[in-house]
Amino acid sequence: MIAAVTPRAILLDALGTLLALEDPAPRLAALLRERHAIEVTPEHAAAALAVEMGYYRSHCIGAADERGLRELRLRCAALLARELGGAAAVLDPATLLPTLLDSLQFAPYPDVVAALQRWRSAGARLVVASNWDISLHAVLERTGLRGLLDAVVTSAELGAAKPAGELFAAALALAGAQAWQSAHIGDSLFEDVEGARAAGIEAVWLRRSDHAGAPAAPPQVRVISSLAEF
Repeated sequence: MIAAVTPRAILLDALGTLLALEDPAPRLAALLRERHAIEVTPEHAAAALAVEMGYYRSHCIGAADERGLRELRLRCAALLARELGGAAAVLDPATLLPTLLDSLQFAPYPDVVAALQRWRSAGARLVVASNWDISLHAVLERTGLRGLLDAVVTSAELGAAKPAGELFAAALALAGAQAWQSAHIGDSLFEDVEGARAAGIEAVWLRRSDHAGAPAAPPQVRVISSLAEF
């Protein structure tokens, strides 16, 4: 059943829900030219980044502390260098890493700040539950969102990733709420919607853009296209 009043706790995904990743390929191509005198097309940069990001998503759960995060980032930089090939392939990962990180810029979606402020004014506890490494805390600080949230828990810190119930349980504990008093908003049907439902939490599927052939929402799952709708 969709709650008729503001839930006691609203759990939130990060990437795709609160934060957008600005297109990193043009920025990476420009930085490679400026810093390393290496010419690649944005299309080539995009293909290399797709491989690097896939590797990151599969391994970010291991970046539970600063050492683990540094090691993961160096492996990602080494993979990026190999995928770029040519002159980039011989770059030391430690040299390429700042360029990789500077190409990744996150920004809040336009509807985020107003929604967080509105929910807090209504008395809801706001907790981010995200499959991310420990750097999410710094990203939320840089984007100005951390002060609007009550708590943040990442898969890396917990050692479990959505849709596993452990991440939702940890978020509920930080919110001081029970599952039936809460809602979880996220953009992933598998990680967010199915995970929240399995944990007994009202699932709200955020689909910022509908794509042809996208799966239908499961029964009793509310679908929104903007946080302003919740």
